[in-house]
Amino acid sequence: MKILVINGPNLNMLGIREPDIYGAETYRALCARIEAFARERGVEVELYQSNHEGDLVDKLQAAYGDADGIVINPGAYTHTSVALLDALKAVSIPAVEVHISDVSAREDFRRVSYIRAACIATISGHGTKGYLEAMELLLKEAGK
Repeated sequence: MKILVINGPNLNMLGIREPDIYGAETYRALCARIEAFARERGVEVELYQSNHEGDLVDKLQAAYGDADGIVINPGAYTHTSVALLDALKAVSIPAVEVHISDVSAREDFRRVSYIRAACIATISGHGTKGYLEAMELLLKEAGK
């Protein structure tokens, strides 16, 4: 099984950007933890981060026929991007939306997710371990 983990804008700034909200773990450390988890579970994982909406759409489209599951933290595009929603719908790959912070307890605009309609689940407010929970959920969905 292959899981694509996509991170949107500013996720590359983990550990620097508002650590009181997003924690002190760096993006590099998060990637290492995801890769270690994938190795333990015998899963192939591909990590991708971009601050550009079109790049994220291109990566989702490229996953068609290549990935068996998607973990996506679209960052701020969660609340604005119909393009990412449409790309997720187009590829029809089981996807789990992840948010490090509890978006339901933050500003009103963060409670709206365009992406959620194309996802089998949302994990929010579990910190970076939410990524591992999302991968576990995808494995369970695939019967692995």
